[in-house]
Amino acid sequence: MDATYAQEGHRRPLLAAGGIVKRFGGTLALDRADLACFPREIHALHGANGAGKSTMVKILSGIFAPDTGTITLRGQPVSFANPREAASHGIGTVFQELSLFAHMTVAENVMIGREPTGLLGRIASGKLRRDVQILLERLKITHLDPDAMVADLSLADRQLVEIAKALAGDPGVLILDEGTSALAPREVDRLFAILRHLRLEGRAVIFISHRMAEARELVDRVTIFRNGQSVVTAPMQDLDDEAIVEHMLGRRVEQSFERKAGVPPSVTPLLRARGLTVADRIKDLDLTLEAGEVVGLGGREGQGQGDLLLALFGAYRRLGGRIECRGQPIRTGTPWRGKAAGIALIPEDRKVQGLLQPMGILPNLTLATLPRFARHGLINRGQEDALAGNLQDRLAIKAASLRLPVRSLSGGNQQKVVLAKWLATGADIFLFYDPTRGIDVGTKQSFYRLIEELAATGKAVLLYSTETAELVGLCHRVLVMNDGRITAELKGDGLSEAAIIQAGASAGVASPERALH
Repeated sequence: MDATYAQEGHRRPLLAAGGIVKRFGGTLALDRADLACFPREIHALHGANGAGKSTMVKILSGIFAPDTGTITLRGQPVSFANPREAASHGIGTVFQELSLFAHMTVAENVMIGREPTGLLGRIASGKLRRDVQILLERLKITHLDPDAMVADLSLADRQLVEIAKALAGDPGVLILDEGTSALAPREVDRLFAILRHLRLEGRAVIFISHRMAEARELVDRVTIFRNGQSVVTAPMQDLDDEAIVEHMLGRRVEQSFERKAGVPPSVTPLLRARGLTVADRIKDLDLTLEAGEVVGLGGREGQGQGDLLLALFGAYRRLGGRIECRGQPIRTGTPWRGKAAGIALIPEDRKVQGLLQPMGILPNLTLATLPRFARHGLINRGQEDALAGNLQDRLAIKAASLRLPVRSLSGGNQQKVVLAKWLATGADIFLFYDPTRGIDVGTKQSFYRLIEELAATGKAVLLYSTETAELVGLCHRVLVMNDGRITAELKGDGLSEAAIIQAGASAGVASPERALH
């Protein structure tokens, strides 16, 4: 901690962690790590997936206790037995993996644990709703209905509910672990205005985001973790993006893409959709995917990209139009039919849609191929172990043991498990929904290589990404969607970030400067 204090003179941190060590079995998650955030400061915490960021957040939030090390709040030593105790000390946290109750309302989730009570100690539901309505209006999240069920909300709106829940406790320290990862540009701007206001009030914010442009726009100082250690703390303006990445990974990373040559159309594409229609979400849409082709989906968020991927995978029972794989019509209506046709989906929300969180890493890896190992209700554990080990090696999944719960993995490694599960099926068509959301630069590179390898081996990839640079760098062509329709096709010299943004702006879009981030 000495170096941190030296940089700040005699100012006292609002929240500080010094010499934190945390082990999980044989895995050393934090190795004498330090972090200090001062009043009136927004402090970024950077690091590759698995570097220890989320473990530090969970220690500061009372989920884990450190093995050794100290935590001070306003200069006084503290320890938290649970998250409620941390919250009572004024620490509010928005976790990377959301912790909402799907079958409760927005208001009930926001005020959980601090519900107003009336006679006989019963929850005063009317006051609860009014308090949440006032909070949402103060945060300018006016489109959310306090009575709406969380299960019916989009991922972006669920993230806003999580943020409102953290702010309902009026925290002195707010921690956001990838709190912007599912938000649209306009919502990010709104959140940044809130964070700047908290800074003016003398509070502290610890901000974790893999979108470096966001951190550079917002934060005052940055601490970088690598392999469980804090390797650098410095003013944000003193480190450019290249230096941050080098500190994160301990090496240089080349991020340049090569322009992709087009894949010529064939008589029988790998996938063809004609007149695809889903209620008012997808409207008479035509699409082809060739073997060896990576096709991007662009446009503003919420224009039907996710519904298109779900429709192709078979998630909608009522589906108009026709889908063909290898020239043969396929039945739709259940994901099992999509899987049987050789279609794989890496979904929007890996925690809810892609993984079984209470189970171990190994069964999550083999779930989609379990019939291979099952005979008369018995599983051949040797074959299952061999496949899981091969998948771990192929995707470099960082885990001390495949018997650990999948929820113990970092976000990037969880995403690798989702992809590995589908690679094992031998699928020919891969549907990706924003696969690099919330993962670090190094892990992104591994995903880019895997997508390129899939195309090189004759697979077809349909990729939606909120990062336009990924679409330009990875895709042979990009289809821009507006209001459930494909309104532009960009390829060759006509494919650029500016062209994607301009095509998406035909129905109105946030500022190009923000969208480029």
